[in-house]
Amino acid sequence: MIVKLSNGRELPIEMHKVRIVQKTTLPPVGQRLQAIEEAGYNTFMLRTRDLFLDMLTDSGTNAMSDNQLAAMMVSDDAYAGGESYYKLLAAVKEILGFDYCVPAHQGRAAEHLIAKIFCRPGTAAPMNYHFTTTKAHFEMAGTKVLEIFGDGALETESDNPFKGNIDLAKLEAVIDEYGADKVAFVRMEATTNLIGGQPFSMANLREVRQVAQRHHIPVIVDCSLISENAYFIRRREKGYENVSIAAIVKEMMSYADLIYLSGRKSTCVRGGLLATNDPKYFEQLKAWLPVYEGFITYGGMSSKEIEAMTVGLREMVDLDVASSSADLIQYFVDQMVEKGIPAVTPAGGLAGHVDAMKFLPHIPQSQYPAGALAAALYLASGARGMERGTISMDRDEHGNDVPSDLELCRLAVPRRVYSIAHIDYVVDRLVWLLAHRDLVGGLKFIQEPPVLRFFTGKLVALDGWGQKLADAFRADFGERM
Repeated sequence: MIVKLSNGRELPIEMHKVRIVQKTTLPPVGQRLQAIEEAGYNTFMLRTRDLFLDMLTDSGTNAMSDNQLAAMMVSDDAYAGGESYYKLLAAVKEILGFDYCVPAHQGRAAEHLIAKIFCRPGTAAPMNYHFTTTKAHFEMAGTKVLEIFGDGALETESDNPFKGNIDLAKLEAVIDEYGADKVAFVRMEATTNLIGGQPFSMANLREVRQVAQRHHIPVIVDCSLISENAYFIRRREKGYENVSIAAIVKEMMSYADLIYLSGRKSTCVRGGLLATNDPKYFEQLKAWLPVYEGFITYGGMSSKEIEAMTVGLREMVDLDVASSSADLIQYFVDQMVEKGIPAVTPAGGLAGHVDAMKFLPHIPQSQYPAGALAAALYLASGARGMERGTISMDRDEHGNDVPSDLELCRLAVPRRVYSIAHIDYVVDRLVWLLAHRDLVGGLKFIQEPPVLRFFTGKLVALDGWGQKLADAFRADFGERM
């Protein structure tokens, strides 16, 4: 919740109490330098023992509630027909409005199942923006991913409240070019991860549905951050100012033929699901689920996670829960902008994002500025963010880099995990780093897998800039800070 102080300042107030804490430490800069070098300047490869703040992702790192933890104690561990599944089914009907659902072990498992059902060579999948695993699954199955976002979506400094909208004229053009029978589906992501967690509007989703329905094309919504997208609709879209998060979510779902989600985000639990009101899609999912996941009543999840997800679905439509990370991210972005950090605006869901090409203008995209910024910030703070840029793109068929649309350093803000003090600390270290950005250089791959290289690939700092930055930090702050 955002409250106004007596001096007029707005402050995000945590609407929860902290009863259990997890200890963290601030490793000295020498340890951080050794850790990032051993990790190949890839923050994914860092060990948590070498971190102060883990802002890599909000996926699976959100804090569960007391009610979720309690629900895990009464789960039904039956292999088939477990009652925990039927509790989940009831929550899906109540919160999302769907009669059918199948659990999956996480969001990319759901994408794999969608690819098995909908994707085939020669087809296209227009969407407001791709996610890394989404694109990999769909294109490996032969479907071309087409990003048809609006003209201003890639402007990092903007006042556009819904940069996650699909451009309707571009959607019509795709359908004309491919033919409706060759458009596998239209996908909307809530919120668009790779362009700064930007939401789509209800009006846009409704119009996309109308176009798709006219051409008999299914609409699929990635609901991983659905409650945050609903919160942005409430905050930013005319006519929804006083509408409940639950009602907004229910309306959004009425425009989808099939939805899927990574439960690691809005529902704060490891797992995922797919849901629909179409019995044909449900039967197709049922056919493939046991092959790749598990029986239909657990789908690769533990029954404890299913119980926690059931509670999480109901909790995510509570206004205080839906706003918890979004409001702190707004504070984070406001602080960065105030201090001259080139942050992505407006603030989105999931994370505060820094425009690496503006922060490090001397580093060309071929030397991965977003990856360099993520590594440099870790050296300067012990906070682990991640690269969302060219490293997150796979090479083309000729082995060449595919430059990304944006080079962002993503600093995730998991729900109910970090405080304003943590955010202020990271902003301060970004300010210091900006003043010393001339010390930061590019990166070069020395080891990379053929697909999704950002997960486990390793790089090296050109001209040994990591040591130079660590030396400058040590001179200003000493070894322990």
